[in-house]
Amino acid sequence: MSATVRPRRAALAAALFAAVALGATACGPSSGPASGDDAKPTGPFGDLTGPQIVDKAVDGTKAATSLTLDLSLKTADGPLKAYVSTDLQGKCAGTMTFGTTGTAELLRPADKAVYLRFDEAFLKEQAKGEPEEVQKALLKELKGRWVKTDAKDPDAKEMLELCDLKALLADFDQTTTGTVRGVETTVGGHKALTLTQKLDGETTTFSVATEGKPHLLRVVTTGGEEPGTITFSDYDKPVVAQTPPKKDVVDEKSLG
Repeated sequence: MSATVRPRRAALAAALFAAVALGATACGPSSGPASGDDAKPTGPFGDLTGPQIVDKAVDGTKAATSLTLDLSLKTADGPLKAYVSTDLQGKCAGTMTFGTTGTAELLRPADKAVYLRFDEAFLKEQAKGEPEEVQKALLKELKGRWVKTDAKDPDAKEMLELCDLKALLADFDQTTTGTVRGVETTVGGHKALTLTQKLDGETTTFSVATEGKPHLLRVVTTGGEEPGTITFSDYDKPVVAQTPPKKDVVDEKSLG
């Protein structure tokens, strides 16, 4: 049964990792000269230009010891959603949905194991095409339970790319030429300044915190091949990822 779960789980991880790299493409170099910055900027960040503000926010985001990512994207393989909290130690917890149905939960406590729990829709999708008895056995064995996998397992390593905060943040390119200062707003109850960049048919709007440490609160991309939204929250807050009770865990090695 594990053979039917592995490939799609790995594909999901790869898509999620590509989604987080949205920041790298969103911040790419402009094909034209810098433009649009206010001649005499007022308000948050004083006389800093748009590119300077976004660069400052990216630096602030990279300095985080932990954060939560809320992603909602359209990819070539269908809609993609994820809500994941992770830290520099690799501790990770969250949920992810790939396609129109089916959700997987992910836990990476402070140990060498990864725990995945799939909802019924996800399991049924995995079992499509299998004999009826196999489908029933898969649901009976895994519904409501966590599948334990070694973190060094090749498929688990792909999934854990989403939990590698340092690597994820390293993908954010700081070349932000042409970014234009916008209006002040709020994101998740936090005051923010919006900045916009247009590049190769895509429009990317950055929301940067104006109180406390400057960091990204939201990145929204419209147009292009993979439009979507990434919201950042819970900066430097502890990630809660406790090992599930043994009675609720199935070791992947025991699956046929």
